[in-house]
Amino acid sequence: MTTSDSGEAFVEFREVQKSYDGQTLVVKNLNLAMPKGEFLTLLGPSGSGKTTCLMMLAGFEGVTSGEIRLDGRDISRVAPHQRGIGMVFQNYALFPHMTVAENLAFPLQVRKRSRDEIASRVRRALEMVELPHLAERRPAQLSGGQQQRVAVARALVFEPTLVLMDEPLGALDKNLREQMQYEIKHLHENLGLTVVYVTHDQHEALTMSDRIAVFRDGVVQQFAPPAELYEQPQNAFVAAFIGENNRIYGKVRSLAGGLCVVELDDGSEVRAQAVKVAAAGQRTMVSLRPERVQINPAQGRGDNVFSARVEELIYLGDHIRTRVSVCGNDKFIVKIPNAQDHARLAVGDTITVAWAQDDCRALDA
Repeated sequence: MTTSDSGEAFVEFREVQKSYDGQTLVVKNLNLAMPKGEFLTLLGPSGSGKTTCLMMLAGFEGVTSGEIRLDGRDISRVAPHQRGIGMVFQNYALFPHMTVAENLAFPLQVRKRSRDEIASRVRRALEMVELPHLAERRPAQLSGGQQQRVAVARALVFEPTLVLMDEPLGALDKNLREQMQYEIKHLHENLGLTVVYVTHDQHEALTMSDRIAVFRDGVVQQFAPPAELYEQPQNAFVAAFIGENNRIYGKVRSLAGGLCVVELDDGSEVRAQAVKVAAAGQRTMVSLRPERVQINPAQGRGDNVFSARVEELIYLGDHIRTRVSVCGNDKFIVKIPNAQDHARLAVGDTITVAWAQDDCRALDA
């Protein structure tokens, strides 16, 4: 599977495979390329192969076959410390007996930089993450967010050609995590960094990335910018993994011009984009985002119009999460923006729901 043009690749995986036992492949025939300056996220559930790919790129794991190239050079057999790569881990990996300044100085000392250059770079790195006043503190005296900033600063202090981040925000609470997402993204933009980031959090991936590679069982399922992944998932796994998603099942009745008619299991019909269906008679899952559904639309509006029963209403501030029973599915979700008049809805009401055929996608079952 080729996931990018390798002509201008800064980081490139070529036919990379990884097995720990010589039999089971945890990464299968990976071809992945990214240009300099990109923020690339490897996204997927636990055990999907994303962290293994990052560890092979860092040099902490060897490739079973294939090669990994960095700026045109095969680094598959190069030692980790000779790759010029910065690394940020989930557990920060700060030296507890060293001050913040000493932690930042360490990678420069290993590279035998002069004392003046070390002092200058440490000062600059601390200013970059807005922590110059904490230079003499030890990690135990810092909050989780401050420790994370120090870990990021240490990864950047020697000006690496590439920065790898392995679930770096996993230990933070929700508010701090969201704040750090924006801070890391701004550092990437302001410094022109090339970043490969690993997470299982799809919201984090959508927020931060230029492109996302979605992994499942060691194979990239789709490689695309966040909006494309969300709006145009190429298979049922990606549709389900990225964002909330209504799934209704049926059989393709007819195909024409990139569109199809699907006969649902309850006998009703839906018109949808034919994305991953090849012929009439094939089983399919129709994917539809909750925010694309209209409630009680104007007469005749919508390619797909159905009567539905309101089963549940949950107030979530900016929207009302409305669960309805429709098309034989009693777990069908509609998101109603809070700006709309929702007060007249009540559990048990019969309403009309509608959506456009361009907003739903017929995928593999």
